[in-house]
Amino acid sequence: MEGHKSKRSKVALGIIMFLCCLAAIYLGISAYFIKHFYLGSTINSMNVSGKTVEEVNEKMSSEIQNYSLELQEKGDVKEQIKGSDIDVKYSQDGESKIKSLKDNQNPLGWISGVFGKKNNETTELISYDEQLLNKVLNGLPGINSKNVVESKDASFEYGDGGYKIVNEVYGNKIDKEVLKQKVSDAIVKEDTTLDLDSSDCYKKPKYTADSQEVTDAKNTLDKYTNVTITYASGNNKEVVDGSAIHNWLSVDDDMQVAFDEKKVKKYVSTKLGSTFNTFGKTRDFTTTSGSKVKVSGGDYGWLIDSTKETKDLIETIKSGQSTTKEPIYAQKAVSSDKNDIGNTYVEVNFTKQHVWFYKNGSLVTDGPCVSGNVSLKLATPPGTYALNYKEKNATLKGEDYSSPVTYWMPFNGNVGLHDASWRSPNEFGGSTYLTSGSHGCVNLPVELAHKIFDNIEAGTPVVCYNE
Repeated sequence: MEGHKSKRSKVALGIIMFLCCLAAIYLGISAYFIKHFYLGSTINSMNVSGKTVEEVNEKMSSEIQNYSLELQEKGDVKEQIKGSDIDVKYSQDGESKIKSLKDNQNPLGWISGVFGKKNNETTELISYDEQLLNKVLNGLPGINSKNVVESKDASFEYGDGGYKIVNEVYGNKIDKEVLKQKVSDAIVKEDTTLDLDSSDCYKKPKYTADSQEVTDAKNTLDKYTNVTITYASGNNKEVVDGSAIHNWLSVDDDMQVAFDEKKVKKYVSTKLGSTFNTFGKTRDFTTTSGSKVKVSGGDYGWLIDSTKETKDLIETIKSGQSTTKEPIYAQKAVSSDKNDIGNTYVEVNFTKQHVWFYKNGSLVTDGPCVSGNVSLKLATPPGTYALNYKEKNATLKGEDYSSPVTYWMPFNGNVGLHDASWRSPNEFGGSTYLTSGSHGCVNLPVELAHKIFDNIEAGTPVVCYNE
C-alpha cells in the first residue's frame, strides 16, 4: 500500500512540475509580447508580427517615404501620384496610434495570434499637402485633355416614324470632386492603386435609355406630335401636325417636356398669319367704274391674336386630341372669303371726289364729296378701314375750328364721313379738295350723309383710294 502511494505522489509531482514549466514558458513569452505585437498582427495590411512599436513606426515611416498611388483610367491609361509630389509624411499622430494599437493587445493573450490573424485598420497615419494634391489633380490629362468626352443622357430624335430614343453616352470626363475624395481616402488607407471607373470617379449619365423618366418623356412627346390641328376659316386652311410641333418641343435636364412659346408664337404670327391675316395687306379692289386698283394702308382686316392663340394652341396640343378650329382673332373682317370686304362697304374715290355706298351688293346711294386739303398737306389717307361707330349731332373740334355736324361716321381716328352744311352744293366734287379741302375728313352733302348714316353699321369697310 505504501508503495502505491509513493508512486502516485511522484506522478502528481511530475505533473505539477510540468505545468509550472509550461506556465513559466507562457509567462516568458508573454513578457516578450509586452513590447511586441502578436504573431499574425497586421496594420493596414502591413505585417507587424513580433515587431515593437518603434520598429513599426520606423517601417511605416520608411514605406510612406516611398509611397505612390497609381490611377487606373479608362482606355488603359495610367497616371501616378508620387508621395514626394504631394509632400506625403508619416503623421505626428502615427506613433501614438501605433502605440494605442499595441496597448490594446494584452500580453497574456498572445496565444490568440497563433490561431488567427488580426488586421488593425487605422487612419491618419499619413499627412499630405492638400494644395499640392489639388495642383497634381488639376494637371492630370484626364481632367484637362482636349480629348475628354462628356457623358450624355439618353435623348430623343424625331423622324418619319415619330420619336426614337437615342442611347446615353458614357464619357471619360472625371468628376474632380469625387476623384479628390477617392484619392484622399486611398492615401489615408495607403492604397497603392485606384481604379477610377470602379470607384465612380467619372461623370455618368443621369438618365439612360432604360430609365422610366426617359420612357415617360417619349410617351409625352409622342402624345403631342400625334395631334393634328386643322385651322379653317372661309376658304383658308392650315394643318398643324407633328412635322411642325416637334420643332417647338424640348426635354430639360429632368426629362420634363416643355414648349418653346417663342417658337410657337412665331409660327402663329408668320405661318398662320400669312394664311389668315388680311390686316395691313394690299388689296386688289374693283372700283365702281370697273377699273382695278391696289389699296394699301388702313386698319381693316382679319388679325390673329398671337398671344391668345399661342396659349390655346399649346393647350390643344397638350390635350392630345386632334381637332378643327378657327384662330382666335384680335380683329375680324366682315367676310372670310378672299375678298374680305364683302358686298357692304363705302367706296371713296379721291381722284373723282365721289362716294358710293353699297349694301348687300346693291348701291344704296352715291354722290360728290370733298376730302382733305391737299395744298395744306391734309389729304385724307388712302386705305381700307372699318367704321368705328356712328353718332348723331356731334361737334368736331380742332386747333382752329369747332364744327357741329348732324351725321358723324369716323373710320380712321378723327377722320370720318360727315355732312358739311357750311358748303354750298357746287363746292362738292371737282377740284375743291386741292386748295379748299377739309382738315382730313370726307365732307358730304347733308342728304348723302343722311342716307349713308341710316343704312350703315359699325365695322362696315370704308375703302379710300386714288385712281
